[in-house]
Amino acid sequence: MDDIIDPLRSVDWEDIDAVEHATRKALTALTGDRRPVRQILLAMPARPDLLKLCEHYDILDKIVLHDDPSGIRLRLHVFLPGYFDRPHNHRWSYASTILRGEYRHYLFGDADLDEQAGPASLKALVVRQEQTGHAYALHHTMVHAVVAEPHTVSLVIRGPAVKDRFLVMDRRTGHSWWQYGASTEPARSAAQKRMSIERVSEITTWLRDWDLF
Repeated sequence: MDDIIDPLRSVDWEDIDAVEHATRKALTALTGDRRPVRQILLAMPARPDLLKLCEHYDILDKIVLHDDPSGIRLRLHVFLPGYFDRPHNHRWSYASTILRGEYRHYLFGDADLDEQAGPASLKALVVRQEQTGHAYALHHTMVHAVVAEPHTVSLVIRGPAVKDRFLVMDRRTGHSWWQYGASTEPARSAAQKRMSIERVSEITTWLRDWDLF
């Protein structure tokens, strides 16, 4: 895994063209030979350092496969039935490739927004159908939203965090709010979404049954 991550440590994560170029090579390597990811999944019960970073929600599971000292993380996302998210940007730039399924991807533009911004005024500038095999890179300022088909799976490489909060906008209610990183999150909230070993095992079984890992 280190030989795949190492070239990404020197990438300028503000340069999304450079990010796409470098992460495309890494994602191609990870999907071409899936044994390293399989080994990490099977070893997860003995990796409390990774397990504590994995999150389970009603409509999404996030498994952290690698947490690099540089701030780079490798994650698997499994989108569950009913998944959609509100327009938001991120604390970090990232790249993703779709391993199974597909999702509708709405891109609203570069946002230097604050909580006074009007969600109702958001207009999608690009709409994409991200299908199995598709890959892309997204700058942390881009506001986007996803509506996923059940059990879509993506492999994500996220760069180092460059800010401590990101903006979420709800076009239905007209409200927007800041969300913060785990370092400022109450312990109870973190515990509620922390993934159990049993859940990791269940997802690993799904991934094997789907012939992904």
